[in-house]
Amino acid sequence: MPGQLFVISAPSGAGKSTIIKALRNRVANLEFSVSHTSRKPRSTEKDGIDYHFVDEQTFRMMIEQGTFVEWARVYQDLYGTSFSNFEELTASGIDVLLDLNWNGAKNIANHFKNSVLIYLLPPSLELLEKRLKERKTDDKNIIKMRMENAANEIKNCMWFDYIVINDDLNEAIDKTQAIILSERCKTSRQASVVETLFNISVTDKGC
Repeated sequence: MPGQLFVISAPSGAGKSTIIKALRNRVANLEFSVSHTSRKPRSTEKDGIDYHFVDEQTFRMMIEQGTFVEWARVYQDLYGTSFSNFEELTASGIDVLLDLNWNGAKNIANHFKNSVLIYLLPPSLELLEKRLKERKTDDKNIIKMRMENAANEIKNCMWFDYIVINDDLNEAIDKTQAIILSERCKTSRQASVVETLFNISVTDKGC
């Protein structure tokens, strides 16, 4: 059975990176699809682990070569997800976690109908702004821009498959993990396992 794509989206500052890091440590058979970006790495980020950091010229060359299943400009920088990041993994039955904005999530859903889309929300816009200021990675102008875009981004959460409100971080991690594990237990994903374990065809009327 091919692996599943799990897309996590959120407005900046909602805790997406922290939750993804926790899931990578806690959930077996789950790999992270490392996106490409033209922006400079932050002090805590490592190339090939958080992102593949490339210059804009290289990024645009990759676009022309058809490297990306989806890409977008987010603020001043380019972000993209390459086919090679996850196709080999899903083909071998491994689930893959993608960190994308809402537009990227929609593009993935259009290409891969069985993908699962999860949207993380802050408990309020006021708390979102507080978190952005506390992490001290953006200047005031960038924070203002992120807040202006947050309301529009949040409007798009209603067509996602799941919504998790990150009011309590540990609870939000638990809920997101539960979504992944419950999706793995769906009949459609367990059919081949049932056939192998019990030597039956799942198309039988009695199953």
